[in-house]
Amino acid sequence: MTGFVQTLVSGCRGLLPVAALVLLAIFAWRGEASARDLVITGMSQSTEKGEYTASFVLRGKPQTRILRLANPDRIALDFIDTLSAAPIAAPPRNGLVESIRHGLVSNNRYRFIFRLKRQAFAAIRTEERPDGQVIVLSIQPSDAAREPLASVEIPGAKPDAADSKQHAAKPERQLTIVLDPGHGGIDNGAVSRSGTHEKEINLELAFALRDSLLAKGGVKVVLTREDDTFITLDERAAVGRRERADLFISIHADSIRQSALRGATVYTLSETASDELSRQVAAGENASDRFAGEEWQQEKPDVFDILLDLTRRETVSFSEHFAASLVHDLATREIRLINRPKRSAGFKVLKAPDVPSVLVEFGFLSNRQDEKLLLDDAWREEVAAATADAVMNFFGGAEEKSQGGCTAVGECGKSTTTTAIDPPKAD
Repeated sequence: MTGFVQTLVSGCRGLLPVAALVLLAIFAWRGEASARDLVITGMSQSTEKGEYTASFVLRGKPQTRILRLANPDRIALDFIDTLSAAPIAAPPRNGLVESIRHGLVSNNRYRFIFRLKRQAFAAIRTEERPDGQVIVLSIQPSDAAREPLASVEIPGAKPDAADSKQHAAKPERQLTIVLDPGHGGIDNGAVSRSGTHEKEINLELAFALRDSLLAKGGVKVVLTREDDTFITLDERAAVGRRERADLFISIHADSIRQSALRGATVYTLSETASDELSRQVAAGENASDRFAGEEWQQEKPDVFDILLDLTRRETVSFSEHFAASLVHDLATREIRLINRPKRSAGFKVLKAPDVPSVLVEFGFLSNRQDEKLLLDDAWREEVAAATADAVMNFFGGAEEKSQGGCTAVGECGKSTTTTAIDPPKAD
């Protein structure tokens, strides 16, 4: 859908404004109807007589595909053009399924991955309901040889040639990740009491994250700036769109009045701030354009808002899922996070309508302990490696680790250490 929207935008440039708006309204209505109809509303698990069963309650009737993945042995179940609103628990005690992971693996596929304890085969069946379906996945033990299984599709599902060659070491295709080191040039960003400039910290963090991502392979990394240059917020977002990025990460290290507050925060876009701290941070970041000329500070035409509405559902959903996954992975690597580390606000730099985007505050220059870490090369490399792992894990490109905890977005089966999330406090 992302490519379609961008093509539609280009095609509409030569049309009369009214005709373009009518076309956009029609396709927006179709997109919203499709997303509204295909939702996983519940998921239950059971074990009986050596068989593991997972039942998915759906509103609507999506296309569904089941796959077997190797190294390690896993069963994957894809839901096409579907979102999940169901809480997912860890598997009950059983002899077949070790862990479950789930999340968006592209802008039109929601995947559940069941890591196996032993050789097994899987089957799915469909039970009709008045308002949708129940998809039942059953996994049973098998002593069959380790031969690859072709994908099995529920009628109507579209085959995907890439899936037959899946391997845990790399994503299904080359990813394009845009890194946005905040501020630059005349815009210093936050400045600590000791004189550390945020713009310099952001650039060093971006370089470290770029190197960590490139070391993974299968990734193209683009930086919005590679030197001390001022770039407007709109132009930063435009880089993500021009590169047709799979993910846009804006990198920051802000300052706040509460000097005791420290730790990383992951922000997504929302019209209303999730809390007062998020509102203050967004206001500060959005003020960067005060250094730009008047032509950059004018409001965009209404057609931009219409395009934002057209793709908002899929883009925001993707961004929210990645943000939750990143928070989990940073915590398991003992990267300190603030209380309630996943937040949202109206960040201008995240407003590209068709590029999943997050803004990460890796710490606060207003806190001396955070500043010390932000200036430490080894710590920047550590947090960059953790972030790169989170990106690759989310897109299905990293080896699954040993058994561990689970999060609300189903990131289970990973090595876990003491969670580094602060105890509740007023912030």
